Amino acid sequence: MTDQTPWHVVLIDDEEDIREVMSIALRDEGYRVETAPDGLRGIETCQASSPQIVITDIRMPGMSGIQVLEAVKKIDPNIEVIVFTAFAEMDLAIQALQLDASDFITKPINDDALHLALNRAKQRYTSRKRLQDYTALLESEKTKTLQELMDVFSYQKNLIESSMDGILGLDRDDRIVTFNKSMESILGFSRETALGKMTIDDIIPADNAHRLKNALMGEHYGGKDRLFFYEASLVDSWKKKIPVQISATTLYKDDRFDGWVCFIRDLREIRRLEREVTDQAQILHQDKMMSLGRLAASVVHEINNPLAGILNYSRLMVRILRKGALSEERREKFIQYLTLVENETARCSQIVSSLLAFSRKSEPAFEVLNIHDLVERCISLSRHKLELQHIHLHIAIQENLPPLEGDLNQLQQCLINIIFNAMDAMPQGGELYIDGYLMGDGSAVSISVKDTGTGISKEDLPYIFEPFYTTKQEGFGVGLGLSTVFGIIERHRGTIDVDSRESGGTTFTIKLPVSKTPGAGNALKGKT
Repeated sequence: MTDQTPWHVVLIDDEEDIREVMSIALRDEGYRVETAPDGLRGIETCQASSPQIVITDIRMPGMSGIQVLEAVKKIDPNIEVIVFTAFAEMDLAIQALQLDASDFITKPINDDALHLALNRAKQRYTSRKRLQDYTALLESEKTKTLQELMDVFSYQKNLIESSMDGILGLDRDDRIVTFNKSMESILGFSRETALGKMTIDDIIPADNAHRLKNALMGEHYGGKDRLFFYEASLVDSWKKKIPVQISATTLYKDDRFDGWVCFIRDLREIRRLEREVTDQAQILHQDKMMSLGRLAASVVHEINNPLAGILNYSRLMVRILRKGALSEERREKFIQYLTLVENETARCSQIVSSLLAFSRKSEPAFEVLNIHDLVERCISLSRHKLELQHIHLHIAIQENLPPLEGDLNQLQQCLINIIFNAMDAMPQGGELYIDGYLMGDGSAVSISVKDTGTGISKEDLPYIFEPFYTTKQEGFGVGLGLSTVFGIIERHRGTIDVDSRESGGTTFTIKLPVSKTPGAGNALKGKT
């Protein structure tokens, strides 16, 4: 790359709006940008134009971002890949980093985060190209003058020292002969301490050192005398284990083993992210349990009324039976009472089932589902609380809506979160409107939740979908409700928008694609 040549970026995302906005922003920054609406066409673009950087969404229909990453690295391992993903998909982001992605950024995409990721990708790309150019120089050029030797030595020194990865050189006796600045940063040993005085056994646990050498000599991690992305642990100057990813190759002189060189990537950040994903999952479940606690009182009251009816009718039927044989008139009343008991029992069962489904911690399971059923489940859990807060509910769901494909439990969590936010915005009562209808082109269903509450301030509105951002008082949430909603809707290939005015109410609008499963509409006809 020269200073005059723009960096070539391929942007892959199935959302046209995202492609358009990001490509404009990148072109304004001087990048040459090509876009693709899906992974397959993105790969074709990479094969045809050889970009330096690829930016791809992880969740796309057909070919996922992880598959794009793997395919791009097969085309050219030097291409740097940046993935972007929703907050709730950090496990996929970590997987991408383990497959040598340059970086990841979360949605909604922040300009500063994007430019930071791009700068890191450019630095990694430049370092790799310099290393390749240097290797090619050694293979093709025969230096004949002292000046040429000095130039090569200077280039080599600058290249090694500027590398973002640790570079560790070992002689035939496993003694350290190369130890760059990144190695100093990773292990905490100074170059003076390491060079010529330490061996591989001083920085790697004995059991790991033996396995590492066997892996290098074997053919399972890149071929004989080569090692790619081998995970191990090094020991730093404080005797702490550092997780790393090692790529290595052996060196020969006159067909005799002469040492080996390792390129070492610090995995501490990836491990930290893995722990963070686990912590986030726990916090997300905690946030869900807080919602469940708020639902509990409402559900108890909701169940109490039908239970009281069941108890009264049961006592009445016992009293009738004790009076002797049933006359035809009493028999008819008895059947009516039993029917009422059956209906009220079914009502209780539905409420309890909805509550259990909401509380369950389970893996996402996509299935064909019905909008009427989804909304009814949410309302059955929150109806009594709405009544207690004097909030009047208005539901207008278009008849015969096509089914969706999604996780019923997760979408239920989304709607309940939004309904709870609406209730919090109307502490003195108000109106809540839940509408559902098919979009004009028939590709998606729109679900809107509108309240007449206090609204969201202009200062807070841009940040409401960010993790841990909350306008509520302490003890009323950890700021993950709407972040969770955003991640779930993204995972379902949908969108969520908010329109709010202070003291003028708020409307959340969710758009979800209709199911493309053959026969799904027939399977759900009449199910509400």
